[in-house]
Amino acid sequence: MVVPDLRLHESNTTFTVKPFLKWAGGKGQLIEQILPLLPEQLKSGKIETYFEPFIGGGAVFFHIAQKYKINKAVICDVNEELVITYNSIKKDAKLLINELEILKEEYLLYDQENRQLFFYKIREIFNKNKDSFDFKNYSKDWVLRAAQIIFLNKTCFNGLFRVNSKGYFNVPSGRYNNPAILDVQNLINISNLLNKINTEIIWGDFEIIDEKVNKNDFVYLDPPYRPLNQTSSFKSYSKFDFNDKEQTRLRDFFTKLDKKGAKLMLSNSDPRNENPNDNFFDEIYNEFRIERVFATRMINSNAEKRGKISEILVMNY
Repeated sequence: MVVPDLRLHESNTTFTVKPFLKWAGGKGQLIEQILPLLPEQLKSGKIETYFEPFIGGGAVFFHIAQKYKINKAVICDVNEELVITYNSIKKDAKLLINELEILKEEYLLYDQENRQLFFYKIREIFNKNKDSFDFKNYSKDWVLRAAQIIFLNKTCFNGLFRVNSKGYFNVPSGRYNNPAILDVQNLINISNLLNKINTEIIWGDFEIIDEKVNKNDFVYLDPPYRPLNQTSSFKSYSKFDFNDKEQTRLRDFFTKLDKKGAKLMLSNSDPRNENPNDNFFDEIYNEFRIERVFATRMINSNAEKRGKISEILVMNY
């Protein structure tokens, strides 16, 4: 296929960017509630670097990067698959689009039964290559794997990204008539944006940004949410478990960055949705400002339990 010119929007700041993956826990629906709570320094263009160490689907990052002036961004995730995909879009969007087009064309040739067989073939290849894959040194192999990640995400059941304890992708095939496997212009726009604002994309635990954060920076933290009950847990974005011990370690990191003078915002689930007496976050973040906003819970096997729930935003300003 002929890929549009990557420089198409080079001098145009009005192009639209949206998340390129379906992502459980994505913040797209909370953007309008988050906006009024962002620091004034960001709105007035005084923030030097924007940090997001749990980048996920990137809904908040993409919105902020388009709406406000920032000189640099540092995005990070412990999920290495996400990191290679963001880097592939930034460095080799044209090649990624061509690889996705190949997957898309073959998938759409088949009937439903053979589409499922094709999905499981790609999933098997993807998982088989993981243990020997070089996630540290960028190469064209990253682009092929990134195409597989996007393809699997767009054609699996419910558009989930979930892995097992070994880090293998384990979501079953979905049934779609015409899934949105490839959005050429959005990938081009994302590539332009990542390069325009000088985005550094790194793989690692959230504490990896510690030495980089200064007083004129803004850090948005969106960790795996604390489950509201024993059956609602969906934390398997990576092979690492983000339990209460990890939530407390993140609180300690939040406090450390606060002492540097950086502006901070953190989002998480609100335990009071299930237990009015569960004050876990109110207690561990009692030194900071806590606001409650409302989101729609989309992931639940019981449709009656999907609906409006509160979430918390913690700020140090």
